[in-house]
Amino acid sequence: MQKTTKILIGAGILLASFSCSNSGEEKSESNATAEQQESVVGQSGVQDDVSAKNVVQVASGSKDHSTLVAAVKAAELVDVLSNAGPFTVFAPTNAAFDKLPAGTVDGLLKPEAKESLQDILQYHVSVGVYQADALMDGQTLGQVNGGNLTITKVDGKIMINGKATIVASIQASNGVIHVIDEVLLQSK
Repeated sequence: MQKTTKILIGAGILLASFSCSNSGEEKSESNATAEQQESVVGQSGVQDDVSAKNVVQVASGSKDHSTLVAAVKAAELVDVLSNAGPFTVFAPTNAAFDKLPAGTVDGLLKPEAKESLQDILQYHVSVGVYQADALMDGQTLGQVNGGNLTITKVDGKIMINGKATIVASIQASNGVIHVIDEVLLQSK
């Protein structure tokens, strides 16, 4: 009987030590999984110093679009606009945002205004690439938010909704950016 007791005690110790070491491995694996999930980022987190810049990267590099970039970040649209696209982005300059009534931009950058900000920014994005030289007078473009823009040509200038003028166009890896001098607001 003494031999059987020793075997049972030995087996118990072996099982206990196996359980302890196994649960440590599980904890280690679950910690590794949590760390991996924390380090996973969207498309905007992909490091690529070789390829052409996407629309977000181009805008981020422009001193004239810091307000737009801050708005895209606040609306949590960085990853969406960093994806393959193709997109046509009508990008208002800082001066265009300055034309809005005082306090408008600050109000839109607040977390509670995120849905409104997303709607406004998505009104500045078309799916597809529409080069400036291919835009036609009277053309209507469907926007990501479901609204429509109307293109007009006046004295050789391309205008959006009869108000904003395209002042420059910049190619990006996932589309084209048309720099505009007004913020596009959808009348509802």
